[in-house]
Amino acid sequence: MQSTPADPIALADPNRYARQIALPGFGLAAQRSLAATRVLVIGAGGLGSTVIPALTAAGVGTIGIVDDDTVELSNLHRQYIHGTADVGIPKVVSAANRAHAINPASKVIAIETRLTAENALGIFADYDLVLDGSDNFPTRYLANDAAAITGIPLVWGAVAQYAGQVGLAWAAKGPQYRDLFPTPPPAGSVLSCEQGGVFPTVVAVIGALMAGEALKVLTGSGTPLLGRVTTFDALTGAFRELAYESDPTASSITELIDYDAFCGVVPRASTPESESAMSDTISPSDLAASIERGDDIVLLDVREPWEAEIASLPDSLLVPLGSLESVIDKLDPSENFVVYCHHGMRSESALRVLQQRGFEHARHLTGGIDAWSRDVDGDVARY
Repeated sequence: MQSTPADPIALADPNRYARQIALPGFGLAAQRSLAATRVLVIGAGGLGSTVIPALTAAGVGTIGIVDDDTVELSNLHRQYIHGTADVGIPKVVSAANRAHAINPASKVIAIETRLTAENALGIFADYDLVLDGSDNFPTRYLANDAAAITGIPLVWGAVAQYAGQVGLAWAAKGPQYRDLFPTPPPAGSVLSCEQGGVFPTVVAVIGALMAGEALKVLTGSGTPLLGRVTTFDALTGAFRELAYESDPTASSITELIDYDAFCGVVPRASTPESESAMSDTISPSDLAASIERGDDIVLLDVREPWEAEIASLPDSLLVPLGSLESVIDKLDPSENFVVYCHHGMRSESALRVLQQRGFEHARHLTGGIDAWSRDVDGDVARY
């Protein structure tokens, strides 16, 4: 009589996965599926800090982590996978160390690089599912398109201040991220975590939902969020769900593009029009000289109030970018405005709004108040 081989999962540690193996509809078969699965996580920041430990603890066999950032002190209030001792080291290294400590049976691959159109398809080809925990629109569209081309499911999440959302993009079986968001928002119109802040538990909630979607897809459990997006508002504790469908008129995704240009976050190509637009900017040193001369200018700060409390230029008029349209009729288009923000992205967006409304003498500060602090006045706080 031939004996049945012992189960490798049970032999490794019969108690590690016992509570999820006991789940109705899960069982040892689902656990074996997880052990044989390769999952890629984009980003070892806030969302990755919940996603990576959850997948590791659940028994996913191989987890790749792609990120080119290092741990900063300002990360630690929400990026729980890192500790104070990790400040200054690559996030993928810190995250991989933590994952190995949670479950040595899971293989963790640290990919210390930025995901780009040049390397995405090669990286994605080695994995069965991707989770996108990035914090910028170029990477989100890149992840969607690379997943569509390689034919694998993509779980995505996003957070902003007190809210977040999560969904599943799977071009082979239903709608994808581009069906929900066909075009990106104007560059600088959506505040980053650095600019707008983030409530720490929002990333934990959204990260947990992302990990749950991945485990459902990988084990065939439950009903995935395909064609639905779930949103969470930490201020009310409420969840909402939005259903959407594939766009029948959309072209198939067959190649990757320049996603920075698509999302409007790169300098425009040099043309006569763009060269003439250089007059729309002013450098920190030139602005300092203008202020010193006593030139008649209006400094328009389009950051958030909390940022202005940290640092601001003297005698500035504070109008957050999101409020500009509602107050623009109260501004005098004949005046010489210099718009500034933190790094120059929001001020460029504000400048376009002003120019469309006839403000012919408006300019924006290149590099924002951060460049002013670096190049002109070190007493102005950098944040």
